[in-house]
Amino acid sequence: MAKAFISARSTPVGSSFSMLGADVTVNGDITASADLHVDGNVQGDLSCNALIQGEGSEIHGAIRAQSVRIGGLVRGSVSARDVVILKTARIEGDVSYETLTIEQGARLDGRLSPGATQTAATPIARLPKLDDDLILPAAAE
Repeated sequence: MAKAFISARSTPVGSSFSMLGADVTVNGDITASADLHVDGNVQGDLSCNALIQGEGSEIHGAIRAQSVRIGGLVRGSVSARDVVILKTARIEGDVSYETLTIEQGARLDGRLSPGATQTAATPIARLPKLDDDLILPAAAE
């Protein structure tokens, strides 16, 4: 029986990766600066450097990364520079990419859009929160 675990380890080149075991379910968004290997289930958006999804894994939410390797079920959009869709994968959502590999037998129900524009390395710009006491000058008449 597979053991459920979440771990973070350093690789020899100094980068790190985290792993969600097959018996792990996460309800909420995940943001990681490291590489992520998901064998469990995620109910939320996922943002990381590189994602490897196991065959039995399910992700219900948007994925943003530099590179992704999809092997399980994804219900949501995928946006990455490098996308690999394995023959065991099933994607129900749109895929934005710069380079794309699809193995024969993979299933995709969505649109393919070359030229990924929003990846983990390109954060979404956020407007500053307005102060309630802020008074704007009146327009000249």
